[in-house]
This record gives sequence, structure tokens and C-alpha cells, in this order.
Amino acid sequence: MTYFGFLLRFLVVPIVIFAGLEFWAVRKGWRREGAVAKWPILLMVLIALVYTTPWDNYLVATGVWFYNPELVTGIVFGWVPIEEYTFFVLQPIMVGLWLALWARALTPQPPLPRGEGERLPSPRGRGVGDEGKWRWGMLATVAVIWIGTVVLLASGWRPGTYLGLELVWALPPVMIQLAFGGDILRRYWKLTGLGIVLPTLYLSAMDALAITAGTWTIDPAQSTGAMLGGVLPIEEFVFFTLTNVLVTIGLVLVWAPESQARIAELRQLLQSKLEKRTA
Repeated sequence: MTYFGFLLRFLVVPIVIFAGLEFWAVRKGWRREGAVAKWPILLMVLIALVYTTPWDNYLVATGVWFYNPELVTGIVFGWVPIEEYTFFVLQPIMVGLWLALWARALTPQPPLPRGEGERLPSPRGRGVGDEGKWRWGMLATVAVIWIGTVVLLASGWRPGTYLGLELVWALPPVMIQLAFGGDILRRYWKLTGLGIVLPTLYLSAMDALAITAGTWTIDPAQSTGAMLGGVLPIEEFVFFTLTNVLVTIGLVLVWAPESQARIAELRQLLQSKLEKRTA
């Protein structure tokens, strides 16, 4: 199976289906009030390209994963074939359209419940109650995992290379997102979960098919050797989990009205500090 064949079958086809469902929903007026803006999906595409390109080039350059040259077009930028860059574009679109459909189906108000921003903890983290504790507790947990991963990579344990590089790369933006709106994500846990769990399972299963077909290969010397179903390296499952987490929580935070209220608070705080310094 060629790499473009993989993309066409397992990403382009779902994108066409989800876009068709969205178009049909708009034409039928089905819960039009539950629709969300689509421009953040394009923003996620841009972020994915910019943030993932150096990291993925490093993986290929160091042999963490490699592709079958007979199953790609041969057009390469850096160390990575054009098909991989295409994947960076298609995954956020597929996950974003999937999430937008569920946002339309699950939320009776546009685009998510409004008028609750004043009940959120302060963006400075001085809020009290379960939401504030959960927000900073999750951030602390992820930070500890990230520090442990840095130590793992520094130790030079070769089988942990791929897993370590994944976590070191993906967790910093996750920490930023949690610091900004971990409590907001908890409020929309159902939508967030649908955007992470089902696409991760789907893409992992498709990845297992591609590995079996020889489209790409994970270096056994730089991975733990743990396999899901005897086929899928655990690192690949972690990769899809992390990327879907980044896309989903990024979109939910952009769409949530509470985020707008929090940004306004942050602006006021920054302006107040600047005024004090210049006074």
C-alpha cells in the first residue's frame, strides 16, 4: 500500500464524509445554532506543520522510523516525504470536522454553553474549588511526566528513544493548554473525549494496517518492543493519542466562550502591570 493510498483511503474519505454531513446539516437547518467556526481547524493545520516538521525530520534522520522508498513518490523535503507533510495537514482537518459535528450534535446553544465565564477561576490560578484544583493538578501531573521523560532520554536508554522523543515533544504544548484552560476542558469532557478517543482508535488501527503492508517501519532498536495486538508498536498508539489530544483540546479551548473571558482577564492583568511599571 502506497503512502498516498493510505492517506486517500483512511483520511481523505472520512474528511469527505464529515464535510458532506456538515454541509447536509447546514442545508437542513439541523441545530444550526450548535455550529462552530471552522477557521480554528485551519489554524491547527498551520500549527501542526510548523511544530511537527522539525521533530519528524529528526526522527527520520536518526532512523527512529523509516518509509519504503518504493511506496512513496520520492518527493522529499529534508528527510521526510511529501506524503508525511500531507498527513500533517489531513489529520487536524479530519479530527476537527469530526469534533465540529459532535459539537453541533451535543450542544443546544452556540457553540458551547455561554454566560459561564464569570464562574471560572482566575487565569492567575487563584480560583478555589474543584475546578481550580483539577486544573493545576493535571498540569503538575503532566509536568512530572515530562521531567521524567527528559531524564529517560538523558540516560541514553536506546529502547526508550521513540517514546521519549514523543513525550518531550508533545507535552510542553499540552501543559500550556492545561495551564490556560484545564478546567474549561473538564467542563466539556464529553466533547473532548469524543475528539480524542475514537479518532485515536481509528488512526491506530489504520496505522497497524500500514505497518503490516510495509508502508513505513518503526526501528525496533529505538522502541520498547511493546505491541498492541501483536502488530502496533505502543509508541504509535501514544503518537496518535498525543496528536489528537493537541488538536482536540486546542479546538475546544478556541471554541469555548469561557476562553474569551479568560483572555480578556489576562489582557486586563497585563495592562494593569504595564500601567504600574510606567507610573
